Amino acid sequence: MFEPIRGFTSLKRTPQADLKLGTVLAFVAGATNAGGFLAVGQYTSHMTGMVSSLADNLVLGQFVLAGAAVLAFLLGAMSTAWLVNWGMRLQLRSAYGLPLLIEAALLLVFGIFGAAMSLWHTVFLPVTVVLLCYIMGLQNAVITKISQARIRTTHVTGLVTDLGIELGKLLYVNRHPEMQPVRADRERLRVHAQLVISFLLGGIAGALGFKHLGYISTVPLAITLLLLVMRPALDDWKRLRAA
Repeated sequence: MFEPIRGFTSLKRTPQADLKLGTVLAFVAGATNAGGFLAVGQYTSHMTGMVSSLADNLVLGQFVLAGAAVLAFLLGAMSTAWLVNWGMRLQLRSAYGLPLLIEAALLLVFGIFGAAMSLWHTVFLPVTVVLLCYIMGLQNAVITKISQARIRTTHVTGLVTDLGIELGKLLYVNRHPEMQPVRADRERLRVHAQLVISFLLGGIAGALGFKHLGYISTVPLAITLLLLVMRPALDDWKRLRAA
């Protein structure tokens, strides 16, 4: 059952595999970001707002939570680098999937215990914000490392910017045939549009899921991530047991 998605986290990469993985992760990021906003009242997938919030709160003398959120995202990205490089040293087929296993486990914790944590809102809200930022740091670093920084999934500012640039080229009227024509990179246009739409659909699904199901709506996201990495992880488990 895992064969169709075996290549999503394979060590042997192709642009098509990167885009497939990026599309799924963009959906997960959008859903987590939107659902997380309904849970904690702020978005946790992009650091632009967090760093701005850190600056504001620094001036106001209330910078602890924003600072912890930025640090958590940073530690998430660092954790991905550690896990992937460690997996590579051991020649694990699941090296790229290890951070996704951690992300899936944390999403399961958030989904299963989130309702209980919400009963002690004052205590656990900061923990939830930090947890979600760490998860987003993990995920963004995974696809960034796999695609050699061509694809990012937890924020769409750069994607929308590049989409606008390519659309501008596409709609540009070349009135002077003697000059070098302006041409859009249609493949890049398609890739960025696909990622933005996936993030948007994920956000809609996450908001609807949290509204109607609550915290448990993150469990399908965790299962999706587990499916992506399960086959190479099982291969590694069999190989290590046989060694």
